[in-house]
Amino acid sequence: MRIRRSVRQRGRDRTPRLVYANDAGEVFDHPHLELTVRSGDTIQRCDLGDLIPLPRNSRLFTMPKRAAVGWDARSGGFIGCDLGDAVAAFPPPGYTRTVLPAAKRREGAEVLPLWAYSAVAWMDDQFWIAAIQVDDNPRWNPDNYDDNDLTPAVEARLAEFPENSVWDQLARCAIDYHCFAAKNAFLGRWELPMPVSPACNASCVGCISLQPEGSCEASHERVLAVPSVDDIVEVAVPHLESAELPIVSFGQGCEGDPILQAPIIERAIRRIRDRIQRGTINMNTNASKPRAIERLVNAGLDSLRVSLNSAVPSTYSSYYRPRGYSFDDVRESARIAKELGAYVSLNYLSFPGVNDRPSELDALLRFVEEARIDLIQMRNLSIDPDEYWQALSLPPEPGIGVRAWMQRVREAHPHIEFGYFNRPVRSTLEPHHVV
Repeated sequence: MRIRRSVRQRGRDRTPRLVYANDAGEVFDHPHLELTVRSGDTIQRCDLGDLIPLPRNSRLFTMPKRAAVGWDARSGGFIGCDLGDAVAAFPPPGYTRTVLPAAKRREGAEVLPLWAYSAVAWMDDQFWIAAIQVDDNPRWNPDNYDDNDLTPAVEARLAEFPENSVWDQLARCAIDYHCFAAKNAFLGRWELPMPVSPACNASCVGCISLQPEGSCEASHERVLAVPSVDDIVEVAVPHLESAELPIVSFGQGCEGDPILQAPIIERAIRRIRDRIQRGTINMNTNASKPRAIERLVNAGLDSLRVSLNSAVPSTYSSYYRPRGYSFDDVRESARIAKELGAYVSLNYLSFPGVNDRPSELDALLRFVEEARIDLIQMRNLSIDPDEYWQALSLPPEPGIGVRAWMQRVREAHPHIEFGYFNRPVRSTLEPHHVV
Protein backbone atom coordinates (compact mmCIF):
# COMPACT_ATOMS: atom_id res chain seq x y z
CA MET A 1 0.00 0.00 0.00
CA ARG A 2 3.02 2.29 0.18
CA ILE A 3 3.23 4.39 -2.98
CA ARG A 4 5.93 5.96 -5.15
CA ARG A 5 6.09 9.72 -5.35
CA SER A 6 5.65 11.11 -8.85
CA VAL A 7 4.17 14.58 -8.52
CA ARG A 8 4.09 17.22 -11.21
CA GLN A 9 6.34 20.17 -10.48
CA ARG A 10 4.45 23.47 -10.30
CA GLY A 11 6.95 25.90 -8.80
CA ARG A 12 6.30 28.03 -5.73
CA ASP A 13 2.60 28.02 -4.89
CA ARG A 14 1.03 28.61 -1.46
CA THR A 15 -2.16 26.78 -2.39
CA PRO A 16 -2.34 23.30 -0.81
CA ARG A 17 -3.20 21.06 -3.76
CA LEU A 18 -5.25 17.91 -3.52
CA VAL A 19 -3.22 14.80 -4.36
CA TYR A 20 -4.45 11.49 -5.75
CA ALA A 21 -2.94 8.19 -6.91
CA ASN A 22 -3.43 6.23 -10.08
CA ASP A 23 -3.57 2.43 -10.33
CA ALA A 24 0.23 2.27 -10.72
CA GLY A 25 0.75 3.96 -7.37
CA GLU A 26 1.94 7.25 -8.85
CA VAL A 27 0.90 10.39 -6.98
CA PHE A 28 -0.24 13.55 -8.73
CA ASP A 29 -1.39 16.96 -7.62
CA HIS A 30 -4.78 17.95 -9.00
CA PRO A 31 -4.72 20.69 -11.64
CA HIS A 32 -7.21 22.92 -9.81
CA LEU A 33 -8.73 21.26 -6.73
CA GLU A 34 -7.43 22.40 -3.33
CA LEU A 35 -6.93 20.12 -0.34
CA THR A 36 -9.92 19.64 1.91
CA VAL A 37 -9.83 17.80 5.21
CA ARG A 38 -12.11 15.90 7.55
CA SER A 39 -12.78 16.49 11.23
CA GLY A 40 -15.12 13.93 12.75
CA ASP A 41 -17.60 13.47 9.92
CA THR A 42 -17.33 17.03 8.57
CA ILE A 43 -15.46 17.96 5.41
CA GLN A 44 -13.98 21.45 5.45
CA ARG A 45 -11.35 23.59 3.79
CA CYS A 46 -7.82 23.21 5.14
CA ASP A 47 -6.29 25.77 7.49
CA LEU A 48 -2.68 26.42 6.37
CA GLY A 49 -1.73 26.58 10.05
CA ASP A 50 -2.43 22.84 10.31
CA LEU A 51 0.19 21.95 7.68
CA ILE A 52 3.87 21.17 8.20
CA PRO A 53 6.36 19.80 5.66
CA LEU A 54 6.04 16.03 5.44
CA PRO A 55 8.43 14.74 8.13
CA ARG A 56 11.28 12.47 7.16
CA ASN A 57 10.41 8.76 7.49
CA SER A 58 6.72 9.38 6.80
CA ARG A 59 4.89 7.07 4.42
CA LEU A 60 2.25 7.73 1.81
CA PHE A 61 -0.62 5.32 1.25
CA THR A 62 -3.47 5.01 -1.17
CA MET A 63 -7.01 4.71 0.16
CA PRO A 64 -8.42 2.12 -2.28
CA LYS A 65 -11.83 2.79 -3.80
CA ARG A 66 -12.11 6.12 -2.06
CA ALA A 67 -12.44 9.39 -3.95
CA ALA A 68 -10.51 12.35 -2.57
CA VAL A 69 -12.70 15.39 -1.99
CA GLY A 70 -11.30 18.80 -2.90
CA TRP A 71 -12.36 22.43 -2.95
CA ASP A 72 -13.18 23.87 -6.36
CA ALA A 73 -12.59 27.62 -6.20
CA ARG A 74 -14.26 28.08 -9.58
CA SER A 75 -17.61 26.74 -8.41
CA GLY A 76 -17.18 27.48 -4.72
CA GLY A 77 -17.97 23.93 -3.63
CA PHE A 78 -16.60 20.53 -2.61
CA ILE A 79 -16.00 18.11 -5.47
CA GLY A 80 -14.95 14.47 -5.57
CA CYS A 81 -11.85 13.68 -7.60
CA ASP A 82 -12.58 11.04 -10.26
CA LEU A 83 -8.98 10.74 -11.50
CA GLY A 84 -7.83 8.11 -9.01
CA ASP A 85 -7.82 7.08 -5.36
CA ALA A 86 -7.37 9.29 -2.31
CA VAL A 87 -3.94 9.49 -0.68
CA ALA A 88 -3.11 9.63 3.03
CA ALA A 89 0.11 10.10 4.96
CA PHE A 90 1.29 8.05 7.93
CA PRO A 91 3.57 10.21 10.10
CA PRO A 92 6.56 8.80 12.00
CA PRO A 93 6.50 8.34 15.78
CA GLY A 94 6.30 11.62 17.67
CA TYR A 95 3.75 13.31 15.40
CA THR A 96 0.01 13.63 16.02
CA ARG A 97 -2.31 14.40 13.12
CA THR A 98 -4.65 17.39 13.42
CA VAL A 99 -7.18 16.51 10.70
CA LEU A 100 -8.06 13.51 8.53
CA PRO A 101 -8.11 12.98 4.76
CA ALA A 102 -11.38 14.01 3.12
CA ALA A 103 -12.49 11.00 1.10
CA LYS A 104 -15.73 9.29 0.13
CA ARG A 105 -16.17 5.55 -0.30
CA ARG A 106 -16.90 4.22 -3.74
CA GLU A 107 -18.98 1.11 -4.34
CA GLY A 108 -17.19 -2.05 -3.26
CA ALA A 109 -14.76 -0.31 -0.89
CA GLU A 110 -13.40 -2.62 1.80
CA VAL A 111 -12.42 -1.73 5.36
CA LEU A 112 -9.06 0.05 5.38
CA PRO A 113 -6.07 -1.48 7.18
CA LEU A 114 -5.17 -0.22 10.65
CA TRP A 115 -3.09 2.86 9.89
CA ALA A 116 -3.24 6.46 11.11
CA TYR A 117 -4.70 8.16 8.03
CA SER A 118 -3.57 11.79 7.89
CA ALA A 119 -4.36 14.57 5.41
CA VAL A 120 -1.58 15.30 2.92
CA ALA A 121 -1.18 18.01 0.25
CA TRP A 122 1.29 19.27 -2.36
CA MET A 123 2.50 22.86 -1.98
CA ASP A 124 5.72 24.77 -2.71
CA ASP A 125 7.25 21.78 -4.51
CA GLN A 126 6.88 19.40 -1.57
CA PHE A 127 4.41 17.31 0.38
CA TRP A 128 2.76 18.74 3.48
CA ILE A 129 0.91 16.92 6.25
CA ALA A 130 -1.68 18.06 8.79
CA ALA A 131 0.14 17.21 12.04
CA ILE A 132 1.97 18.56 15.05
CA GLN A 133 5.19 17.24 16.57
CA VAL A 134 4.50 16.32 20.20
CA ASP A 135 7.75 14.52 21.05
CA ASP A 136 11.24 14.77 19.57
CA ASN A 137 12.89 11.94 21.52
CA PRO A 138 15.88 11.00 19.33
CA ARG A 139 15.95 7.44 20.67
CA TRP A 140 12.91 6.59 18.54
CA ASN A 141 14.35 8.01 15.31
CA PRO A 142 14.05 5.28 12.62
CA ASP A 143 17.65 6.00 11.64
CA ASN A 144 18.69 4.28 14.88
CA TYR A 145 17.18 0.96 13.78
CA ASP A 146 19.44 -0.61 11.16
CA ASP A 147 18.61 -4.28 10.53
CA ASN A 148 22.24 -4.91 9.59
CA ASP A 149 23.02 -4.49 13.29
CA LEU A 150 19.89 -6.33 14.38
CA THR A 151 20.25 -9.70 12.66
CA PRO A 152 23.49 -10.83 14.32
CA ALA A 153 22.20 -9.58 17.69
CA VAL A 154 19.02 -11.67 17.33
CA GLU A 155 20.97 -14.76 16.33
CA ALA A 156 23.34 -14.38 19.27
CA ARG A 157 20.57 -13.89 21.84
CA LEU A 158 18.52 -16.86 20.61
CA ALA A 159 21.62 -19.05 20.71
CA GLU A 160 22.29 -17.91 24.28
CA PHE A 161 18.69 -18.51 25.45
CA PRO A 162 17.26 -21.25 23.20
CA GLU A 163 14.45 -22.20 25.62
CA ASN A 164 13.22 -18.73 26.54
CA SER A 165 9.76 -18.05 25.06
CA VAL A 166 10.02 -14.29 25.57
CA TRP A 167 13.13 -14.04 23.42
CA ASP A 168 11.43 -16.19 20.75
CA GLN A 169 8.48 -13.81 20.61
CA LEU A 170 10.67 -10.70 20.61
CA ALA A 171 12.65 -12.10 17.69
CA ARG A 172 9.46 -12.39 15.67
CA CYS A 173 8.38 -8.89 16.66
CA ALA A 174 11.75 -7.40 15.72
CA ILE A 175 12.20 -9.22 12.42
CA ASP A 176 8.66 -9.78 11.11
CA TYR A 177 6.87 -6.74 12.55
CA HIS A 178 9.84 -4.35 12.68
CA CYS A 179 8.89 -3.29 16.20
CA PHE A 180 11.39 -0.69 17.41
CA ALA A 181 10.99 -1.69 21.06
CA ALA A 182 11.67 -5.34 20.22
CA LYS A 183 14.76 -4.29 18.30
CA ASN A 184 15.90 -2.38 21.39
CA ALA A 185 15.70 -5.62 23.35
CA PHE A 186 18.32 -7.26 21.15
CA LEU A 187 20.43 -4.11 20.88
CA GLY A 188 20.53 -3.81 24.68
CA ARG A 189 19.17 -0.29 25.08
CA TRP A 190 16.24 1.89 26.14
CA GLU A 191 12.75 0.36 26.25
CA LEU A 192 12.33 -3.42 26.11
CA PRO A 193 8.85 -4.89 25.52
CA MET A 194 7.58 -7.82 27.56
CA PRO A 195 4.58 -9.47 25.83
CA VAL A 196 2.83 -11.87 28.19
CA SER A 197 -0.91 -12.09 27.50
CA PRO A 198 -2.73 -14.00 24.75
CA ALA A 199 -6.12 -12.83 26.10
CA CYS A 200 -7.98 -9.57 26.54
CA ASN A 201 -11.13 -8.43 28.31
CA ALA A 202 -11.95 -5.81 25.69
CA SER A 203 -12.87 -6.15 22.04
CA CYS A 204 -11.58 -2.91 20.59
CA VAL A 205 -12.91 -1.88 17.20
CA GLY A 206 -9.35 -1.07 16.11
CA CYS A 207 -7.52 -3.92 17.85
CA ILE A 208 -4.21 -4.43 16.05
CA SER A 209 -3.79 -8.04 17.20
CA LEU A 210 -7.28 -9.48 16.64
CA GLN A 211 -9.90 -8.59 14.03
CA PRO A 212 -13.15 -10.41 13.22
CA GLU A 213 -13.71 -12.15 9.90
CA GLY A 214 -14.88 -9.71 7.26
CA SER A 215 -12.90 -6.79 8.66
CA CYS A 216 -9.36 -5.75 7.82
CA GLU A 217 -6.38 -7.93 8.66
CA ALA A 218 -4.85 -7.47 12.13
CA SER A 219 -1.41 -5.86 12.13
CA HIS A 220 0.07 -8.56 14.38
CA GLU A 221 -0.66 -12.04 15.64
CA ARG A 222 -1.03 -12.35 19.38
CA VAL A 223 1.47 -14.17 21.51
CA LEU A 224 0.17 -17.73 21.90
CA ALA A 225 1.14 -18.57 25.48
CA VAL A 226 1.89 -16.93 28.80
CA PRO A 227 5.63 -17.02 29.54
CA SER A 228 6.94 -18.33 32.83
CA VAL A 229 8.12 -16.07 35.62
CA ASP A 230 11.62 -17.48 35.07
CA ASP A 231 11.58 -16.46 31.39
CA ILE A 232 10.39 -12.93 32.23
CA VAL A 233 13.05 -12.43 34.88
CA GLU A 234 15.77 -13.91 32.64
CA VAL A 235 15.05 -11.25 30.02
CA ALA A 236 14.28 -8.27 32.28
CA VAL A 237 17.12 -8.30 34.82
CA PRO A 238 20.11 -8.09 32.42
CA HIS A 239 18.37 -5.30 30.50
CA LEU A 240 17.76 -3.26 33.65
CA GLU A 241 21.34 -3.90 34.78
CA SER A 242 23.15 -2.75 31.66
CA ALA A 243 20.95 -0.83 29.22
CA GLU A 244 21.01 2.93 28.82
CA LEU A 245 17.85 4.54 30.30
CA PRO A 246 16.30 1.10 30.72
CA ILE A 247 12.55 0.42 30.68
CA VAL A 248 10.85 -2.97 30.78
CA SER A 249 7.29 -2.61 29.46
CA PHE A 250 4.44 -5.07 29.81
CA GLY A 251 1.61 -4.62 27.32
CA GLN A 252 2.53 -4.68 23.62
CA GLY A 253 0.84 -4.68 20.23
CA CYS A 254 1.41 -8.43 19.83
CA GLU A 255 -0.74 -9.38 22.83
CA GLY A 256 -4.08 -8.89 24.52
CA ASP A 257 -3.94 -7.01 27.82
CA PRO A 258 -1.33 -7.79 30.49
CA ILE A 259 -3.77 -7.00 33.30
CA LEU A 260 -5.20 -10.50 32.81
CA GLN A 261 -1.80 -11.94 33.77
CA ALA A 262 -1.39 -9.75 36.85
CA PRO A 263 -0.52 -12.62 39.27
CA ILE A 264 2.38 -13.78 37.08
CA ILE A 265 3.56 -10.23 36.46
CA GLU A 266 3.41 -9.46 40.18
CA ARG A 267 5.63 -12.44 41.00
CA ALA A 268 8.03 -11.50 38.23
CA ILE A 269 8.27 -7.86 39.38
CA ARG A 270 8.98 -8.91 42.96
CA ARG A 271 11.79 -11.21 41.83
CA ILE A 272 13.19 -8.53 39.53
CA ARG A 273 13.17 -5.93 42.30
CA ASP A 274 14.77 -8.39 44.71
CA ARG A 275 17.74 -8.47 42.34
CA ILE A 276 17.91 -4.91 40.99
CA GLN A 277 16.42 -1.50 41.75
CA ARG A 278 17.78 0.22 38.65
CA GLY A 279 15.52 1.07 35.70
CA THR A 280 11.80 1.52 35.10
CA ILE A 281 9.13 -1.19 35.06
CA ASN A 282 6.12 0.00 33.09
CA MET A 283 2.76 -1.44 32.08
CA ASN A 284 0.66 -0.44 29.06
CA THR A 285 -2.87 -1.58 29.85
CA ASN A 286 -6.58 -0.88 29.74
CA ALA A 287 -6.30 -0.64 33.55
CA SER A 288 -9.55 -2.53 34.02
CA LYS A 289 -8.70 -4.14 37.40
CA PRO A 290 -7.97 -1.59 40.15
CA ARG A 291 -7.03 -4.16 42.79
CA ALA A 292 -4.56 -5.77 40.40
CA ILE A 293 -2.99 -2.38 39.71
CA GLU A 294 -2.69 -1.82 43.46
CA ARG A 295 -0.81 -5.11 43.90
CA LEU A 296 1.47 -4.45 40.95
CA VAL A 297 2.48 -0.97 42.11
CA ASN A 298 3.10 -2.30 45.61
CA ALA A 299 5.30 -5.01 44.04
CA GLY A 300 7.46 -2.43 42.26
CA LEU A 301 5.66 -1.23 39.10
CA ASP A 302 6.97 2.31 38.53
CA SER A 303 4.92 3.51 35.61
CA LEU A 304 1.37 2.93 34.38
CA ARG A 305 0.19 3.90 30.90
CA VAL A 306 -3.59 3.79 30.69
CA SER A 307 -5.11 3.31 27.23
CA LEU A 308 -8.29 5.15 26.34
CA ASN A 309 -9.87 6.80 23.34
CA SER A 310 -12.15 9.03 25.40
CA ALA A 311 -12.94 10.06 28.96
CA VAL A 312 -16.66 10.00 28.17
CA PRO A 313 -17.86 6.57 29.38
CA SER A 314 -20.27 5.93 26.49
CA THR A 315 -17.68 6.86 23.85
CA TYR A 316 -15.05 4.77 25.61
CA SER A 317 -17.35 1.75 25.69
CA SER A 318 -18.35 2.12 22.03
CA TYR A 319 -14.72 1.62 21.02
CA TYR A 320 -13.31 -0.69 23.72
CA ARG A 321 -16.44 -2.83 24.11
CA PRO A 322 -15.29 -3.92 27.60
CA ARG A 323 -16.18 -7.30 29.06
CA GLY A 324 -16.57 -7.47 32.83
CA TYR A 325 -15.39 -3.97 33.66
CA SER A 326 -16.46 -0.35 33.22
CA PHE A 327 -14.86 3.04 32.69
CA ASP A 328 -15.15 3.65 36.43
CA ASP A 329 -12.65 0.82 36.96
CA VAL A 330 -10.20 2.49 34.56
CA ARG A 331 -10.48 5.79 36.40
CA GLU A 332 -10.03 4.08 39.78
CA SER A 333 -6.92 2.22 38.58
CA ALA A 334 -5.27 5.47 37.47
CA ARG A 335 -6.14 7.13 40.76
CA ILE A 336 -4.77 4.24 42.85
CA ALA A 337 -1.53 4.02 40.86
CA LYS A 338 -0.86 7.72 41.31
CA GLU A 339 -1.77 7.63 45.00
CA LEU A 340 0.77 4.83 45.52
CA GLY A 341 3.53 6.81 43.83
CA ALA A 342 3.55 5.52 40.24
CA TYR A 343 4.08 7.76 37.23
CA VAL A 344 0.77 7.71 35.34
CA SER A 345 0.30 8.54 31.68
CA LEU A 346 -2.51 8.21 29.18
CA ASN A 347 -2.17 6.35 25.92
CA TYR A 348 -4.68 8.76 24.41
CA LEU A 349 -5.95 7.45 21.08
CA SER A 350 -6.52 10.66 19.18
CA PHE A 351 -9.05 11.13 16.40
CA PRO A 352 -9.62 14.70 15.14
CA GLY A 353 -13.22 15.73 15.48
CA VAL A 354 -13.82 13.40 18.43
CA ASN A 355 -11.27 14.16 21.16
CA ASP A 356 -11.39 17.93 20.53
CA ARG A 357 -15.15 18.16 21.05
CA PRO A 358 -15.95 20.44 24.05
CA SER A 359 -17.79 17.63 25.86
CA GLU A 360 -14.78 15.34 25.42
CA LEU A 361 -12.41 18.06 26.62
CA ASP A 362 -14.44 18.66 29.79
CA ALA A 363 -14.52 14.93 30.58
CA LEU A 364 -10.77 14.57 30.05
CA LEU A 365 -9.98 17.56 32.26
CA ARG A 366 -11.99 15.98 35.09
CA PHE A 367 -10.18 12.66 34.58
CA VAL A 368 -6.76 14.35 34.64
CA GLU A 369 -7.63 16.23 37.82
CA GLU A 370 -9.05 13.21 39.65
CA ALA A 371 -6.16 10.89 38.77
CA ARG A 372 -3.43 13.57 38.70
CA ILE A 373 -2.16 12.35 35.32
CA ASP A 374 1.49 13.17 34.57
CA LEU A 375 1.67 12.76 30.79
CA ILE A 376 -0.72 12.54 27.86
CA GLN A 377 0.76 10.47 25.04
CA MET A 378 -0.92 11.76 21.90
CA ARG A 379 -1.19 8.55 19.90
CA ASN A 380 -2.93 8.54 16.52
CA LEU A 381 -5.80 6.05 16.50
CA SER A 382 -5.01 3.68 13.64
CA ILE A 383 -8.34 2.76 12.09
CA ASP A 384 -10.51 3.27 9.03
CA PRO A 385 -12.08 6.70 9.79
CA ASP A 386 -15.50 5.62 8.55
CA GLU A 387 -15.48 2.47 10.70
CA TYR A 388 -14.59 4.43 13.81
CA TRP A 389 -17.17 7.12 13.23
CA GLN A 390 -19.90 4.54 12.64
CA ALA A 391 -18.93 2.65 15.81
CA LEU A 392 -19.24 5.75 17.99
CA SER A 393 -22.57 7.10 16.62
CA LEU A 394 -21.95 10.50 18.21
CA PRO A 395 -24.43 13.39 18.19
CA PRO A 396 -23.42 16.51 16.23
CA GLU A 397 -20.84 18.65 18.04
CA PRO A 398 -18.05 20.50 16.21
CA GLY A 399 -14.51 20.13 17.50
CA ILE A 400 -12.36 23.09 18.44
CA GLY A 401 -9.27 21.74 16.70
CA VAL A 402 -6.41 19.66 18.09
CA ARG A 403 -4.05 22.60 18.63
CA ALA A 404 -6.68 24.61 20.50
CA TRP A 405 -7.60 21.49 22.48
CA MET A 406 -3.99 21.00 23.62
CA GLN A 407 -3.78 24.66 24.63
CA ARG A 408 -6.95 24.34 26.73
CA VAL A 409 -5.51 21.30 28.51
CA ARG A 410 -2.29 23.21 29.26
CA GLU A 411 -4.21 26.16 30.64
CA ALA A 412 -6.31 23.97 32.93
CA HIS A 413 -3.43 21.72 34.07
CA PRO A 414 -0.04 23.45 33.59
CA HIS A 415 1.81 20.44 35.02
CA ILE A 416 0.70 18.14 32.19
CA GLU A 417 3.28 17.01 29.66
CA PHE A 418 2.34 16.12 26.12
CA GLY A 419 4.39 13.45 24.41
CA TYR A 420 4.35 10.22 22.45
CA PHE A 421 6.76 7.83 24.20
CA ASN A 422 7.12 6.23 27.61
CA ARG A 423 9.47 8.03 30.00
CA PRO A 424 12.19 6.38 32.10
CA VAL A 425 11.23 7.36 35.65
CA ARG A 426 13.81 5.51 37.77
CA SER A 427 16.89 6.67 35.86
CA THR A 428 18.26 10.18 35.78
CA LEU A 429 16.24 11.80 33.02
CA GLU A 430 18.10 13.46 30.22
CA PRO A 431 16.54 16.71 28.93
CA HIS A 432 13.65 16.16 26.54
CA HIS A 433 11.46 18.44 24.50
CA VAL A 434 8.14 19.30 26.09
CA VAL A 435 5.47 20.64 23.75
